[in-house]
Amino acid sequence: MLNWMNFYPAILPEETNPAAVRAFLFRNGKDILTDGASVPILNPDSPLLKNAVYLGRYGVEPCYTARLNESADVPKGYELSDIRSLHSQLETELYALIGYASQILTWRENHQFCSRCGTKAEPSEKERAMICPACGLQNYPRISPSMIVAVTRGDELLMARGHHFPEGLYSVVAGFVEPGESLEQCVAREVMEETGLEIKNIQYHSSQPWPFPHSLMVGFTADYAGGEIRIDPKEIEDAGWYTAENLPEKIPSKSTIARALIDDYLNRTGVTS
Repeated sequence: MLNWMNFYPAILPEETNPAAVRAFLFRNGKDILTDGASVPILNPDSPLLKNAVYLGRYGVEPCYTARLNESADVPKGYELSDIRSLHSQLETELYALIGYASQILTWRENHQFCSRCGTKAEPSEKERAMICPACGLQNYPRISPSMIVAVTRGDELLMARGHHFPEGLYSVVAGFVEPGESLEQCVAREVMEETGLEIKNIQYHSSQPWPFPHSLMVGFTADYAGGEIRIDPKEIEDAGWYTAENLPEKIPSKSTIARALIDDYLNRTGVTS
């Protein structure tokens, strides 16, 4: 369960007739309805909350999440905001709740029917699960672990550019964990597959939930152990060694674990980001 200071997750609402609710309303995988630079507080009878899923309480505010119809007009006084752009505008806890709401909503939408027998699934009243009333199969919110690693060679940092990156952006190496492997094995495999390099001294750094839709990024540091850069063109466009004084012009934003790893490297080399 989440352990945030002001958020109390729950399956069923405590109040039957609240005066107002905090509404996490998404239009697609990138946009959320906002009231200026905040998550709206609405009347619980608002048509925007049709088929909404209860999340719990944020302070004293009941929280719900729902998906807006793609063809519906944005209500007067509200706007659609890119989720990433809100990171610097909202308090950390409320921004984290956006990710939680997005993940729970996506999970509910993707598990409306039993994957084993096809019967319509029902939400549990005891825990965050979708249960098949016919065969009993239970589905819980999915979390897909992925790793990201800052590899250094002396005072140099390995950086790469993925095909899907915004123009000019470089970052550190990342990838998803495969079934049957440890996080450390994933780190070594991804670096080898994408750049052809061997690494050593793999150490845990930090983690960051990225629930768009359901990832958990686990960050590591590692040292170069051998080999020459040979990129896999199916995985990345380019990779190279960079010094603190000569980083690519575009690097990840402050809101990401990738930037935390890069900033940690810069601090260790005596350069401030």
